[in-house]
Amino acid sequence: MKSVEELNKIREKELNKIALRHEKGENLEKIHVLVCGGTGCHSSQGDEIRRLLHEKVVEKKLENKVEVVLTGCFGLCEAGPNIVIYPEGIFYSHVKLEDVGEIVEEHFSKGNVVKRLLFKDACKGDEVVPVNEVNFYKKQKRVALRNCGLINPEDINEYIAFNGYEALGKILTEMSSKEVIDIIKDSNLRGRGGAGFPAGWKWDEAYNYLADKKYVICNADEGDPGAFMDRSILEGDPHSVLEAMAIIGYAIGSDQGYIYVRAEYPIAVHRLEVAIEQARENGLLGKNIFGTDFDFDIELRLGAGAFVCGEGTALMESIEGRRGMPRVKIHRTAHKGLWGKPTIINNVETLANVPVIFQKGVEWFRNIGTEKSPGTKVFALGGKIKNTGLVEIPMGVTLRDIIFDIGGGIPNNKKFKAVQTGGPSGGCIPSEYLDTPVDFESLGELGSIMGSGGMVVMDEDNCMVDIARFFLDFTVEESCGKCVPCREGTKRMLEILERITNGEGVPEDIDRLESLSQTITDASLCGLGKTAANPVISTLKYFRDEYEAHVYDKKCPSGTCQALSEYYITENCIGCTKCARNCPVSCISGKVKERHVIDTEKCIKCGTCMEACPVGAIVKK
Repeated sequence: MKSVEELNKIREKELNKIALRHEKGENLEKIHVLVCGGTGCHSSQGDEIRRLLHEKVVEKKLENKVEVVLTGCFGLCEAGPNIVIYPEGIFYSHVKLEDVGEIVEEHFSKGNVVKRLLFKDACKGDEVVPVNEVNFYKKQKRVALRNCGLINPEDINEYIAFNGYEALGKILTEMSSKEVIDIIKDSNLRGRGGAGFPAGWKWDEAYNYLADKKYVICNADEGDPGAFMDRSILEGDPHSVLEAMAIIGYAIGSDQGYIYVRAEYPIAVHRLEVAIEQARENGLLGKNIFGTDFDFDIELRLGAGAFVCGEGTALMESIEGRRGMPRVKIHRTAHKGLWGKPTIINNVETLANVPVIFQKGVEWFRNIGTEKSPGTKVFALGGKIKNTGLVEIPMGVTLRDIIFDIGGGIPNNKKFKAVQTGGPSGGCIPSEYLDTPVDFESLGELGSIMGSGGMVVMDEDNCMVDIARFFLDFTVEESCGKCVPCREGTKRMLEILERITNGEGVPEDIDRLESLSQTITDASLCGLGKTAANPVISTLKYFRDEYEAHVYDKKCPSGTCQALSEYYITENCIGCTKCARNCPVSCISGKVKERHVIDTEKCIKCGTCMEACPVGAIVKK
């Protein structure tokens, strides 16, 4: 890419083809069939659906009328495989291979919407609701995810058409490094990877520290259970990350970037490789970018799946070829980081916000969200929720809005119990705080964190002691073992929680959990250990009665902990004998057509009887 003018020519050429995908309009030259290419839909035959769609379009000789396009994640993962058809914004969900022929014949050939395939909220009576008016999307504000589900992530020209690399071109030809940093400082863009540290201040530290070499790192080592925000951005809009890294390189005086991405993300890795190669071919990475004297290139480094490598110093150790273990942090990473040189580390979502701030301005960005937490945040919404998937909301939206409006509420008419934010390092927030605004400060006051963006919803059937045990089990498995408080302390906590959930807890165990939590938080070397006790601290704070029920009454109020549960046959028993015939330890007795009885002393609590009962007469207490 020799100049900004050439970039603008590509943009103008592409605009007529794709610019109105996200709006109702008449300007599209073809019907655009966007098929989700995210990991979730990919695993549900999304790629096969896309290929078959293309084959059927060719077979029907509709190539001049219909274009089938691979895109990134639409966000509504629960409904996949998903297809959106523009310019109308028709939203088909749960599409199967056998549906493809009907879509091509009825919709593409005859112009009839296939209503049985519409997403449940995309049809109101006879009215078809466009995708951007579906309730799941209406309360969202897409900034980091702005191009996901709209562009082909493997075509750089589509990214350019949506103002891609415009910010980089303007910065390199019109702005100084200090001006770039000042804009990010004024925007108050805070890191979306966990702690929420202001990005601009971090960049300023590296800019002011003199060195012969500086580095830019994208932290894409997303290891939280159930988290897939960064993965979706990399799969759906990889060029936004490349552009942001080049902007940081110019701002701090770096010519080399690294993307540290999990090897378990093969689709993201592939699309990053494609994007990097395309950027180099177009002169947007490499030497003399936009005809200036600025050089910048990016390499991929694949992580082997260690959760601790999401911590900055452990990540750098891994890039340098050593085992990923945290360093004793004497110096700021912006002063001495990778190979002892000034280094900026930002996560994927943070970087995805950078180009659009320069495109639309500081004021535009700060008008989204709250004063102290401007902008948006992407969450991976999972657990006991109807609309599982990715959501991006302005900071300050309440937990209630996210869970019940966007997420659709709790399935099966169950009661909401708690929501855990921040992954294994976060806390569990009970129902009385549902109206809490989601921002860094508000979540911190409740004993939780924003984290990278995991949000797991729990209902009345979840045992909060078992939830704490689950996350401690994950942390113990992922601890690098370098420091004693984390290595030994988390194991002792896990042992206590296992005793409690097995019905072997004693009153002193609750005090021990509190004491260990404090010690591990205060004395651990890195962020993994310092936040490892958060699930225990928050559940003890808000659900102490459940711990006491386990310890004192030897009961699990939710009936989750098998060792503390009992199976009981109610009066609804019809005496069919299925439970007795299926019991592996022969602990059920009774005559035909008479109510049966379970010998609780012999019962191993396997649940086979409950599964076998045809009338639901067996309950677990």
